Amino acid sequence: MSEPTAKSSEPPVIVAISGASGAIYGVETLRALGQLGINAHAIVTEAGLRTLKHETGQGMDDIRALATEVYNIKDIGAPPASGSFKARAMIVAPCSIKTLSGIAGAYAHNLLLRAADVMLKERRPVVLMVRETPLHKGHLDLMARATDHGCIIMPPVPGFYTNPESIADIVRHTVGRALDQIGLDNDLVKRWQGD
Repeated sequence: MSEPTAKSSEPPVIVAISGASGAIYGVETLRALGQLGINAHAIVTEAGLRTLKHETGQGMDDIRALATEVYNIKDIGAPPASGSFKARAMIVAPCSIKTLSGIAGAYAHNLLLRAADVMLKERRPVVLMVRETPLHKGHLDLMARATDHGCIIMPPVPGFYTNPESIADIVRHTVGRALDQIGLDNDLVKRWQGD
């Protein structure tokens, strides 16, 4: 893990890792923000930590090495729980259906859900990398409700027109597209130039 680079005075981006498969998306989002010099504040659910360990062999020390701040999922008094905390955006990578359900229902029983609720009420971008397939109508209804509240639903679907050569290429491209959604210029995306 590389150490985060010097941070700007710009508002931070909150990166949340929930328990769906695809914890690498959260890790790579933290890494990319660090490389851009953007403060990254991390929230990891208990299931997210378990998935992170299983899929990547990494743990909270690795997250702490990449993030400017790391909050306990149970600390509903942490700064992101208040609208007065100026965050630029929030990316939930990956976003489990359980987390999607909590956000869509404004059920703010932990810090991740409260932070997302705060971001939405303050009209700030919330990107949800929903990781589930296949989807039933209940999942689709939740995505529609979250969109109605202001979320950007962005399942991590690879863009094969980039001719990726590795899983890392696919992950970085998707993370770059998520950063695009919150207005952060990056070179992770192989931009389409036409035929």
